[in-house]
Amino acid sequence: MKKKTASRGTVLLLEAALFVVLIVIDQLTKQAAVTALKGKDPAVLIPGVLELYYLENTGAAFSMLENAQWLFALIAIAAAVLIAVLLTRIPQKRHFVPLHLCLVFIAAGAVGNLIDRLMLHYVRDFIYFVIINFPVFNVADIYVTVATFFLILSVLFLYRDEDFAFLKGHRTGEGS
Repeated sequence: MKKKTASRGTVLLLEAALFVVLIVIDQLTKQAAVTALKGKDPAVLIPGVLELYYLENTGAAFSMLENAQWLFALIAIAAAVLIAVLLTRIPQKRHFVPLHLCLVFIAAGAVGNLIDRLMLHYVRDFIYFVIINFPVFNVADIYVTVATFFLILSVLFLYRDEDFAFLKGHRTGEGS
């Protein structure tokens, strides 16, 4: 008996809904950080390890390429468009769910920070690992970093070369 699968339109709608929810969560946490942390001492969650520390970042990690907002905006827009195209081409098989999810999280992180860059001309960062002096980051950065990590693991250990035939325009079966 063949298992019923969701239509491409239904999957894309669910991915769009997840994308929006992730962006809302990112923006709400950033606004909460402004309200609770801006102009105040860091909130120590785990002494010597983790703090909530508000920072307005005009660059990338470690403030690299400071004030290159146009470059970051261009990269975020290009990434979001590329991911949107890929999501319409990736087969609707259960096997590809991890790939779909990773791409949605990466796009949401890119757009979450893009919103800050376009509206404020900086990104609101507030999570700081003191113990390793890691750059201050935010929820959108977590989306991108964790999803990219799982994307790399998936490409290395879950998928085979032939799984990516859709990139060359070849369609694989749409079953689960």
